[in-house]
Amino acid sequence: MVLLLMSVTVLHLFTLALLFIATMEKSWWIWSDAEITDLWSNCIHDNVTGNWLCAASNENDWLQAVQSLMILSVVFSSISFLVFLGQLFTMSKGGLFYFTGLCQVFAGFTSFAACLIFTFHRKKILEDSRELSIGHFGYCFILAWSCVPLLLFSGVLYVHLRKRQ
Repeated sequence: MVLLLMSVTVLHLFTLALLFIATMEKSWWIWSDAEITDLWSNCIHDNVTGNWLCAASNENDWLQAVQSLMILSVVFSSISFLVFLGQLFTMSKGGLFYFTGLCQVFAGFTSFAACLIFTFHRKKILEDSRELSIGHFGYCFILAWSCVPLLLFSGVLYVHLRKRQ
C-alpha cells in the first residue's frame, strides 16, 4: 500500500510539473527554428544577441479559452494535491479520496478541452497570414496532450485508493 501511495504521489507531482511547463513555456507552435508561438507570446530568435524577442499574442476568444482551460487544469491539479495531503493526515481509516480524484479528472478534462480547441482552431488562434503547413506543433502542446491520460489515470487511482494505517 505504501508503494501505491508513493507511486500515485509521484505521478501526481509529475503531471503537475508537465502541466505547468506546458502552460508557461514557449513552444505550442513552431514556425521555424527562429520563430515560435505559445499561449502568451510570439517570439523570434535574434541571432545577433542570441536572445528571444517576444511580443504579446493577439487576443482572441479561442486563445483566451485555451489559456483559461490550461490555467484551470493547473489549478485543479494543485488543489487536488493539496487536498490529498490534507486528507492523508486527517481522514479516518478506510476513507476514499473522492474529492482528490474528482479534481484530477477535472484537470484532465480541462487540459483535454484546451488541446482540442488549439488543435481545431489553431488557424484562428495563430492569426497569421502564413500557411500552417510550414509550421508544426511544439513540445508544450505534446506535453499538454500527454498530461490528459496521466491526469485521468491518476484521478481514477485516487477514487479507488483507500486510506489504511
